Amino acid sequence: YTIWNFVPKNLFEQFRRIANFYFLIIFLVQLMIDTPTSPVTSGLPLFFVITVTAIKQGYEDWLRHKADNEVNGAPVYVVRSGSLVQTRSKNIRVGDIVRVAKDETFPADLVLLSSERPDGTCHITTASLDGETNLKTHYSVAETSVCQSVTQLESLQAVVECQQPEADLYRFVGRVTVTQHGEEIVRPLGPENLLLRGARLKNTKEIFGVAVYTGMESKMALNYKCKSQKRSAVEKSMNSFLIIYLGILLSEAILSTILKYAWQAEGKWDEPFYNQKTEQERNSSKILKFISDFLAFLVLYNFIIPISLYVTVEMQKFLGSFFIGWDLDLYHEESNQRAQVNTSDLNEELGQIEYVFTDKTGTLTENEMQFRECSINGTKYREVNGKLVPEGLTEDSPDDSAPQMVKTHNFLTHSNLNLNDNLYIFLLCSPLSPQVGEELLFLKAVALCHTVQISYDQPDCNLPGSDPFSHVNGFSANHMEYYASSPDEKALVEAAKRCGNAKHENTITNHKMFKLLHVLEFDPNRRRMSVILQTPSGGQIMFTKGAESAILPFSSGEMEKTRLHVDEFALVRLLIYSQGEWPSLWSSYFIYSCFVLFFFLSLRLQDKVQETIEALRLAGIKVWVLTGDKHETAVSVSLSCGHFHRTMNILELLKQRSDNECAEQLRRLKTEALREHEKLFMEVCKNCSAVLCCRMAPLQKAKVVRLIKTSPEKPITLAVGDGANDVSMIQEAHVGIGIMGKEGRQAVRNSDYAIARFKFLAKLLLVHGHFYYIRIATLVQYFFYKNVCFITPQFLYQFFCLFSQQTLYDSVYLTLYNICFTSLPILVYSLFEQLVHPHVLQSNPALYRDISRNSMLSFQTFLYWTFLGFCHAFVFFFGSYILMGEDTSLMGNGQMFGNWTFGTLVFTVMVITVTLKLALETHYWTWMNHFVTWGSIVFYFIFSLFYGGIIWPFLHTQDMYFVFVQLLSSGSAWFAIFITIITCLLPDIVKKVFYVHLRPTNTQKSQVQLTRTTFLIQLVLSRLIHHILSLIPLL
Repeated sequence: YTIWNFVPKNLFEQFRRIANFYFLIIFLVQLMIDTPTSPVTSGLPLFFVITVTAIKQGYEDWLRHKADNEVNGAPVYVVRSGSLVQTRSKNIRVGDIVRVAKDETFPADLVLLSSERPDGTCHITTASLDGETNLKTHYSVAETSVCQSVTQLESLQAVVECQQPEADLYRFVGRVTVTQHGEEIVRPLGPENLLLRGARLKNTKEIFGVAVYTGMESKMALNYKCKSQKRSAVEKSMNSFLIIYLGILLSEAILSTILKYAWQAEGKWDEPFYNQKTEQERNSSKILKFISDFLAFLVLYNFIIPISLYVTVEMQKFLGSFFIGWDLDLYHEESNQRAQVNTSDLNEELGQIEYVFTDKTGTLTENEMQFRECSINGTKYREVNGKLVPEGLTEDSPDDSAPQMVKTHNFLTHSNLNLNDNLYIFLLCSPLSPQVGEELLFLKAVALCHTVQISYDQPDCNLPGSDPFSHVNGFSANHMEYYASSPDEKALVEAAKRCGNAKHENTITNHKMFKLLHVLEFDPNRRRMSVILQTPSGGQIMFTKGAESAILPFSSGEMEKTRLHVDEFALVRLLIYSQGEWPSLWSSYFIYSCFVLFFFLSLRLQDKVQETIEALRLAGIKVWVLTGDKHETAVSVSLSCGHFHRTMNILELLKQRSDNECAEQLRRLKTEALREHEKLFMEVCKNCSAVLCCRMAPLQKAKVVRLIKTSPEKPITLAVGDGANDVSMIQEAHVGIGIMGKEGRQAVRNSDYAIARFKFLAKLLLVHGHFYYIRIATLVQYFFYKNVCFITPQFLYQFFCLFSQQTLYDSVYLTLYNICFTSLPILVYSLFEQLVHPHVLQSNPALYRDISRNSMLSFQTFLYWTFLGFCHAFVFFFGSYILMGEDTSLMGNGQMFGNWTFGTLVFTVMVITVTLKLALETHYWTWMNHFVTWGSIVFYFIFSLFYGGIIWPFLHTQDMYFVFVQLLSSGSAWFAIFITIITCLLPDIVKKVFYVHLRPTNTQKSQVQLTRTTFLIQLVLSRLIHHILSLIPLL
C-alpha cells in the first residue's frame, strides 16, 4: 500500500476483528434509535482503540519501509547515452546494461556481457541464495566479451531472448543475437551465463551485464513467498471467546426483550398511570417495537464485549517488544548487534513453538573449519605453530629424538592462473630438502587435490605475462583469499599454506609447476574426487581424496595403524588422500582430520549451538534442519551440533528417482502406508526426534514448513535462517527469525524477529516467549472476567425495574470503567509479570512444556474465569441488595439511598474487587505494580468525589451530584463494601492455597525465590485461612 491508501486498508484490517466491527454496529445503532446510553459510551472507546492501533501499526510499517528503501535505493551504475550514469536499483529496467564492481551484489538478474578478464569470465558466490559458499564461474559469449568499455557497449547491437520468469535458480534458457558487420550471430544462453540477483561478484574487478529479470520477476523474488498477515494463536483464541460472549450478549438481550413483553401482558404494567403512552406509541408496529427494544437491550449490555481488550493487547505487544531489544543477553558484542523486533504482533507466539526449522550454513555454523591433526602412513601428526609435529613431540623437541618434523616444505597453491588456457599449479619448496618423504607426498596431495579458487587484492595478478609469484616473494601471500566448494577444502589448503610457509633459516629459491589436466568431480557413486596432473618432468600423476570406505580398500601400507586412526577420528570429518602414477593406482595413502570446539568437530559451529538444540529438545520442541548443502556435510554438522545423536536410529531417504521409488522407501520406513506421499512423509517425520533435509531449494523449504504447519494437529512453527534462500520458509512459518549473518540482510528484513546468533534462540523462546505468553494469556482471561463482573449486575437489575432498560451505572462510569479505572493495573501486569525467575526458565527448559498447546487459554480455563466473573457479579449485586432491600434509610439523618446510590455502591465494590483479584494473580511486584494497583483505587475515589461533588455546567443532567459523598458517609455502606469484597475473594484465596500445596504444577514447584511482597501476602492469607478453618468446629 501507499501513504494514501494506508488509512482505508488499515481500517479494513482492523474491522475484520470481531470486537471492533461489533462496536461499530453498536455505535451506529445508538445514532439511529433511542437507546438507554449515549453514543459517546461506544464511540469514544472505539475511536481510541482504532487510533492507537493504527499509530502502532503505521510506525512498524514505516520501519519496514525504511529497510526496504535501503535495498531499493542502493546506488548502481547503468550505461546510458554513452556514459555510466548512477541511478537507484529500483529504477533498473529490462534491457539496461548494468556495471557491477567486485564484492557488490547484483541488483537484478543479468546476462553476463563482459568482464575485465580477457576470456569474459567472472566468479560469484551464491551463499545468500542457495547456501553454497564456493566460487562459481560464469561466462559471457565470445561476441560480447570483447566489449569491455562503455563506448563499445554503447555501439553493441544485440537482442536477448529468454524464457518467462520462473523460480528455479538453476534453470535458464535463452539466446542472444549479436549483429556484427551486418551479419546476425546467434549464441545459446544457459544458467552459466546468468548472474542472479542477490549473488555477489568475487575475484573480478568489474563486469557488465544486461538486465533480463528485475524487481519481483527476478528468481530471488520469485522464491519469496507472498507475505501474509500472521495471526497468533492467542488472537485466534480471543476471537473464539468473543464469539461465545457475543452469544451470551444476544441471549441476554433476547431474554430481556421476551421477559419485558411477558411482564407487560398485564395492563397495569403495560401502561401504568404514571407513564401513559402517546397515540403514536399505541399505533406503532409491534414488530418494529420488538426490534427496537431488542437493539436497546443490545446496547445496554454491549460492554460485555471488551473493546479495550484489543488496544490493551496492542499496547502490551508494542511496549513489551522493547524488552527483547534491551536484553543484554541477546546482544552480540563482536558485531555490535542487538536483537530486533520487526513484528510485535507475535510476541506470545514465541512461547508456543513446537517445531523449529533451521538453515545450516551461517545459522548453525560459522562456515569455518580448521586443520588440527593428520595421519600419514600410520604416523599421527598435529599442527603446532605452522609445522606438522609427530605425535608425542613438541616444537622444541630435538630433531634426532623422533621422526623428522615437517618444517622446511614451503608450499603455496595457485589454482586459478589461466596461462594459455591451461591451468597450472605452482609449488614452492626448499632445495635443501630431499622432497621424497611421505610427509612431502601428503602436503603435495593437500596442495594439489582440490578445486579451491583464489581471490587477490591486486587486480593484475591474473593477467597473462604477470609474475605468478609476485605475491609470494617476500611472503606477502596474505593478500590471497580462498574460495572453496566446502569448508574442509579451504581449511586444508590454508593448512598447506601455513605448514609450507613456516619460518626457517633457508630461503625459497626453487619452485615446481604442475599442469592440471583434468578434474574428476565428486559424485555419490564414487564417493571421491580426483585430479590428474602433469609433473615438471613430463610424467602424469593422479591424486584422489574421498571417504575411507572408498579409498582404503584400494590402499596399501601401514593399514593396521591407519585403521586404528580411522576409528579414533570417527567423530570428525574424515577424508583419505591417495596418489599414484597414471595410469597405475594408489601406492600410498594419507589421512587427515580437522576439528575445533565440540567433540573435535570439523566444521566450526556457532557458540553454544549444541546446548541450544538440547535445550529446545528438553522444552518439547522438535528441530528440523533444512539446508541446500550436500548430504555428507549436512549429516556431519547434524551429528556435531547435537541435532543427531549416535544412539539414534537414522532413517535415510536418498537417491529416489521416481515417485514410486520414494513411496516404496517411505513404506519401508513406516509400517503403514498412506495414499499420498506428502502425508506419508509427514507421518514418518513426525515420529522422528530430529529431521534433516538436504539439497533443498528455497520454495522446497517453505513447502516442508507448510506441510507440518497444516497438519491436523496445527502445530506452531518457527523458521530461522540467515540468507535470501531462507526467506520463503521464514515467511511461511508462524514465526520467522532472521540471523544477522554475513550473507546480506534479506532474511532479517523479511523476518518477524532478528538475532545475531543461533544461541540467542534459547532465551528468546524459553524466557521471553514464556513471559509474553503467560502475561497476555492472563490479560485476555482477566479482561473477559472483569467485563462479566461489569455487565451482569446490569442484567440482574432489569428484573427489578420491569425491564425498562434503566441503566444501573452512570454513563461516565460506563465509559471510564475499561479506559481508566481498571486499565493500568492489567497493562503493567502484562509488561512485568514473571512466574519464575529467568535463570530458572533457562536452566529448566522443561517448564516450557507447561504452557505449550495454548494451555492457559484452553476452553476449561476460559470457563473457569467466566464462571468466576458471574459468581462475583452475583455477589456484588445481591450483596448490596440484601443490605439495602429492607431498610433503605442508611443515612444518619434518615435519608434513603436511591437508584444511583445503589448502582454506585455496586460499581465501587466491583472496581475494588477486580483490582484486588489481579493483585492476587501477581507474582512479581515492582514499584510500578504497587503504584498502578493502589493508585487506580485511589483515583476512582478521587474522581468520583470531584465528579459528584461539583455542578458541571456543560452537563445537561447530573444525576450523580453528591451521591458518592453520601455513600461514603454511611458506615453501613463501608461495611457492605468490605464484606462483599471478602466474600468474593476468600474462596479464590482458599483455592489457590490448596492447589499450591496439593496439586502444584512444575512451574509452581520452581518458584523457590519469591519476592518479599508475594511471600508476605501468601503468609498473611495462609494464617487467615488457618484461623478460619480452626473456627469451623466451634461453629
